[in-house]
Amino acid sequence: MTLTEQMIKAFAPTGKLRASINTGNPVLARKDAAGGRPTGVSIDLAQAFADQLGAALELAVFDTAAKSVDALESGLADIGFFAIDPLRGEEIAFTAPYVLIEGSYLVRSDSPIKSNDEVDCAGYRVAVGQGSAYDLYLTRELKHAQIVRAPSAPAVIDLFIEQQLEVAAGVRQMLVADAQRLPGLRLLPGRFMVIRQAMATPKERGEAAAATLCQFVEQMKGNGFVEKALARHGVAGAVVAPAA
Repeated sequence: MTLTEQMIKAFAPTGKLRASINTGNPVLARKDAAGGRPTGVSIDLAQAFADQLGAALELAVFDTAAKSVDALESGLADIGFFAIDPLRGEEIAFTAPYVLIEGSYLVRSDSPIKSNDEVDCAGYRVAVGQGSAYDLYLTRELKHAQIVRAPSAPAVIDLFIEQQLEVAAGVRQMLVADAQRLPGLRLLPGRFMVIRQAMATPKERGEAAAATLCQFVEQMKGNGFVEKALARHGVAGAVVAPAA
């Protein structure tokens, strides 16, 4: 992509590209074991975009999606990496998704719940990560079950166990790891939603900036960058989103 000086200033008004990163979803970003440095496909994409802008990259790292979104909406960041949701879309402009992730349910092995459509029942309590994409989705969709919110996505399983809740909801890869780590748990088959991970920028940056970011994401999907990044970081179970 060829970027004009005006567009570079739109994305990096401070002289740096500030990227809001959520390490609460290890499929996209996590801190490495060595020095706590954030790593993942989101960081790779942020660096690639900064390189195209000719700007230094500055990471604003958060442990929840809600905090990461707030940073973008409050002007503390220029771009972010979030699941597409209409509530979030009121203030920020999303690209098409670059990665698709499944949202799944986890229950105890002896639970009477056998399928996703049995979860929305009076008396069932569902643990979710506060402000996560699946929290926003299930808040709209569940009519009978009660939602119980953990402070972050990684804390969902602890809340589920401590309060003896009936269901835990989350990113499938995280729940698979929990089920392998802790005895007596199982995932329900299939998924209750597809989580569409996209890049985003504040709407106040203008339509041209939003269109430029969309073009960048399509370029990174089309040239294999996203697929290679997922493989490089050992991410399984997430797929590159189709072209917009």
